[in-house]
Amino acid sequence: MINVSLLKTICETAGAPGFEQRVRELVIKEVTPLVDEVSVDNMGNVIALKKGKERRKVMVAAHMDEIGFIVTHIDDDGFLRFHTLGGFDPKTLTSQRVIVHGSQDIIGVMGCKPIHLMKPEERTKMIPISEYFIDLGMKKEEVEKIVSVGAPITRDRQLIEMGNCVNSKSLDNRVSVFILLETLRELKDAEVPYDIYGVFTVQEEVGLRGAFSAAHLIDPDFGFGLDVTIAFDVPGANGHDAVTRLGKGAAIKIMDGSVISDYRMVNYLKDVARKKDIAWQPEILPAGGTDTAGVQRSGKKGAISGAISIPLRHMHQTIELAHKGDIQACIDLLRSGLSHLHEFDWDFARVRPNSPQKKQDGDTPDWM
Repeated sequence: MINVSLLKTICETAGAPGFEQRVRELVIKEVTPLVDEVSVDNMGNVIALKKGKERRKVMVAAHMDEIGFIVTHIDDDGFLRFHTLGGFDPKTLTSQRVIVHGSQDIIGVMGCKPIHLMKPEERTKMIPISEYFIDLGMKKEEVEKIVSVGAPITRDRQLIEMGNCVNSKSLDNRVSVFILLETLRELKDAEVPYDIYGVFTVQEEVGLRGAFSAAHLIDPDFGFGLDVTIAFDVPGANGHDAVTRLGKGAAIKIMDGSVISDYRMVNYLKDVARKKDIAWQPEILPAGGTDTAGVQRSGKKGAISGAISIPLRHMHQTIELAHKGDIQACIDLLRSGLSHLHEFDWDFARVRPNSPQKKQDGDTPDWM
């Protein structure tokens, strides 16, 4: 099964959007022995190249950043005000521990007006993020020795195992960082058809910024996004709202709010999953976006792109939940998908939507 210890380390390493230094150092350490070249671009994306037999380019994007906060003000009593870096559900913030990354790391706790002091009409309303503060348990003079405006803040939460699942902050998207690392590990001594650019991107949570920059630099022929998706398979949910279900395998993205996956890539990944007996499920996410959009559209000629998604419960909440079997299925699907790209017919003229095609070569041999 999966290396939970490594996943735990990745999830617990700090890296808010624009402040990915620590997780970047971890990624560089882990990926360097697995590939031919490692570089860091001006945005801070880590680009790991495994050379293939042909010089066609495949970009796989997994973002390193996690949703977090940034200090905007220190008041006269030493309390911090903050702005969000990425999307948050305000109801998940009350009484949560956070880590403020100043000249040293210090623990704080999110606070807001106590329910005992709320007016009856206030108790039924969601408290806006602007009314939250961070309590460091210190006076202003002490705080200012360590913290300044602009300091990043991340959540304080550890990864644990729950049954067949893992539970942690920042599985979005550290689980994809893990999947990309483990896939490159499994391909380390394998021959692959095309150059693989494993890109660990920055600032996805604030607008897919790293992916757009990296794809423009690499100009890939093929693209894979790696990110989590919603598993709304919980009590009270309608079946048609589930998007994906935990434990049912890797999700093959058809579309989300930022991208319509290339139908050829969707058909290809479905065919790979079936032939390799990898559990999979379709994904249509009505809103939200992933690095797939940046990979698909930022190269000079665009890229034939799709995505492998990891079903996730409680997304963008204090703790997120993923199934270990789904994680392994995503590793298996990505590895096989990267290994057999050259055996599929990608010609627009012959490949029809919803009709997987094999190379038309004589008697149409089994392409896998």
